[in-house]
Amino acid sequence: MPTIEDLLSQLHSLANPANAAGMARFGINPDNTLGISVAELRKLARGLHDHALAQQLWDTGIHEARILAALVDVPADVDEAQMERWVVDFDSWDVCDQVCFHLFDRTPYAVPKANAWSARPEEFVKRAGFALMASLAVHDKKAPDDLFLGFLPVIRREAGDRRNFVKKAVNWALRGIGKRNPALRQAAIDTARLIQQENNSSAARWVAADALRELSD
Repeated sequence: MPTIEDLLSQLHSLANPANAAGMARFGINPDNTLGISVAELRKLARGLHDHALAQQLWDTGIHEARILAALVDVPADVDEAQMERWVVDFDSWDVCDQVCFHLFDRTPYAVPKANAWSARPEEFVKRAGFALMASLAVHDKKAPDDLFLGFLPVIRREAGDRRNFVKKAVNWALRGIGKRNPALRQAAIDTARLIQQENNSSAARWVAADALRELSD
């Protein structure tokens, strides 16, 4: 099993400053960013499942180390306190999404956190709430439709948030729910139409129109 020192040495050996500069153009925080692709991080994570090591990686504050932490952590060992610690550290959409999509959505706290975080004011905490909804729609094959129907009023409530990283996650959640099955597709379409009727903000119009374009195809 590699140590934290081993992994940090490998991360720094893969650093690409040109990539890091390019990532900033896509809204990724350049602070403590090495410019390593997710594909490379997945190679490093292959075969690693270590909760303590994941905590050490996260605590470095390095952008790619935090994504790697999500890939090597053990969902069964993650508790609510860890989720609350990590979510307030999110400072880029990709760290937020990778943690939610590869780790947090596999914990028993995913649904309550999705609902709670969707009402929080912090941009990336709120994004995490909707990223969890989208991730559950993809990964939780046994979840009943009622779970996702319960997310739709939350999506309606927050569709007018003008912040780019929030509105895109709201849209992602709506589209993800609509892709699960025909019944949820119709429910998502109905929700998008309600958003159009109820909200005059440009963000809400975009969320609804983009979802309708994809789900009506």
